[in-house]
Amino acid sequence: MSTHHFNRRAFLRGVGVSMALPWLESRTVWGDTPPTGVKPSSEAPVRLGVLFAGNGFHSKEWWAKGEGKNMELGKVLAPLTDFREKMLFIRGLYNAEALKGNIHSSMTGNLLSGAPLASGGEIKSGTSVDQLLAQRYGRGTKVPSLVLGCEQSNPSVHKNYSMLYSSHISWSSPTTPTPLELYPALAFDQLFKDSASKGDQSVLDAVLADAKDVRRGISTRDQQKLDEYLDSVREVEQRIENAGKRGELQGWRPTLAKPNIPRPAEGIPQDIGEHMKLMCDIMVLAFQTDTTRLCTLKLNNDHSSLRFPNLGVDYMIHHLLSHSDTADWLKVNQFFVQQLGYIARKLDAIQEGPRTALDNSMLVFCSSMLTGNHIANQLPVVVLGGGGGRIKGGRVLDYLDKPDRQLCRLHLSLMDKMGVRPATFGDAKAPLQEV
Repeated sequence: MSTHHFNRRAFLRGVGVSMALPWLESRTVWGDTPPTGVKPSSEAPVRLGVLFAGNGFHSKEWWAKGEGKNMELGKVLAPLTDFREKMLFIRGLYNAEALKGNIHSSMTGNLLSGAPLASGGEIKSGTSVDQLLAQRYGRGTKVPSLVLGCEQSNPSVHKNYSMLYSSHISWSSPTTPTPLELYPALAFDQLFKDSASKGDQSVLDAVLADAKDVRRGISTRDQQKLDEYLDSVREVEQRIENAGKRGELQGWRPTLAKPNIPRPAEGIPQDIGEHMKLMCDIMVLAFQTDTTRLCTLKLNNDHSSLRFPNLGVDYMIHHLLSHSDTADWLKVNQFFVQQLGYIARKLDAIQEGPRTALDNSMLVFCSSMLTGNHIANQLPVVVLGGGGGRIKGGRVLDYLDKPDRQLCRLHLSLMDKMGVRPATFGDAKAPLQEV
């Protein structure tokens, strides 16, 4: 890295550490290998982020109508008001295979594959769309895909179906759910650390010398962009450290006699708000640096047992809240949608040539049922972002009364925007032309 002959995919390096540079206008190419059949481009790549919220949403407040800046949103989606012109609200898609069991554990494991699920406690689903893309589209990045979660997997069996289906939306193969990274610090390390090193070693401190060399060879505008990026990495790094000092990011502590909030399972931070925000920040950093172009963030499990003392809703777990349309259920719904809005706002503030990082991304927000009463003959789906200029936002797409409304048709559409075009996927034979 002492030479100035580097490209947009160049790395800042230190001992055991590498940080991919963000998009810089004074560089001419990204410099990685595109998928087969896709020509190299100086444009920023398209990214796919999938956020999952279990147990559905408020039955009367999940809706949208109109178009563009005049689009009206139900109260659940109110946190996305600023992004109406970059939003697709999609109604009526469903997973036929998920209706067979009609319980939480049979509705989630095939959300991103459309595959039949084995019952009887057996584990068999299908390779999910993010992992298919990781195999074909993610090979040119440091991390083929990032799989994040905020609630630990449940290995039990519920009504003849494994609860691992409720715990995972990303599947590396039909029999292998992709491991969730629950710890923000370890997710951060996936992006920036190359080998085992001291846990308290600052990533930024390790690469500062390289950063100074790079800074001398780029434009003034790119210098500002590099400084902003390094500041954002430092901010996330410090928040992880400070949360750890406060005891908010620690694992199981059996010697803790009287926790002040109900303790989730091992590996789950005590402050769910801070946990989710850190995972959202890590997704943004991963996309900003092109460390990965594929990320799933499972905010909670279907049949979730999370509580929300940060919202003043600490008397009932998420799953039980979902069975009635209370004001507290709406508050929890909005909290989950706020995570999507937070990611969108940060990506929209990152300029990548003529477009923003949000314009170059596709953020899918979904659940495995429309409401907590197991309504799954239509699924809640929102897509934010422009897909590299390939998606026109500000629209409501309604497929409820149309044939061929498989959710996997949306997956084919998303893959198409990334240059991956299988003839079929799951139970779908053609993408959604409107997307």
